[in-house]
Amino acid sequence: MTTKILGSATARSTAPADAFFARWVDHESWPTWSPDTEWARVDGPVRTGAEGVLKPKGGPRTRFIVSACAPGREYTDTARFPGARLVFQHLVTPVADGVELSVLVTMHGPLAPVWAAIMGGGFHDAVPADLARLIALVEAEQPAVEPRSPGAAS
Repeated sequence: MTTKILGSATARSTAPADAFFARWVDHESWPTWSPDTEWARVDGPVRTGAEGVLKPKGGPRTRFIVSACAPGREYTDTARFPGARLVFQHLVTPVADGVELSVLVTMHGPLAPVWAAIMGGGFHDAVPADLARLIALVEAEQPAVEPRSPGAAS
């Protein structure tokens, strides 16, 4: 199977992991940190297997499924195209001074190169910019993670 990486980003923050997860599952807020998204919504509670639809600016409505939903750790959604799947994976991992966030956008399947060419290279620049906007938004709204003192129990 062909896999194309369309965009990726990694960054650190002092905001709590749950604050980022809360933004990922709040689909109505996506346009505030991802300006290429006109709107997004999910039918029913956000959990693995939930279905949703989003409207990218300048693009058609796109149905997706929440393919992984682990509170405070991961939110991944997958859109199906003929011969390919577009996957947006968002991870947050605790580190000594806060959290590390990573976003990976991939296209999988025999027609992945074709769909990647149709969608253009915008993900390469948009993914890091969206992550930076999300971090700024969350850090402005949420209290910072308290630093742990050496030898403190976890």
